[in-house]
Amino acid sequence: MEMPDVTGGLVALLGLKFEEASADRVVVSWQVRPELHQPYGIQHGGVYCAAVETAASIGGALWLADRGRVVGVSNQTDFLRAVREGELRAVGTPVHRGRSQQLWQVEITDADERLVARGQVRLQNLAND
Repeated sequence: MEMPDVTGGLVALLGLKFEEASADRVVVSWQVRPELHQPYGIQHGGVYCAAVETAASIGGALWLADRGRVVGVSNQTDFLRAVREGELRAVGTPVHRGRSQQLWQVEITDADERLVARGQVRLQNLAND
């Protein structure tokens, strides 16, 4: 399966760039900028959640391939370090890939490779009709 078209929508609004995308690892990066800040001038937590879900969903979809599609059913993301500027990088890897569900973990680091957020996403595998 080819990577799904993710050039529009939320991915485009956030400026997410795919550095690597396979069934075993997805790497997404983006630039922290003022329009992605929360009111206190730091990266909004929703951006972390979106990056975590995007990385997991793309990896899960590539793994499931032509057998169906995936949808997120749970996203649990922890925010560990405040970031005001710079580039962030999310690396997603599978924890479990089963018949009906997948679990992916995603770690987000800054340019100094410090962990700034960590999340996991449970995906439901939906068979093609």
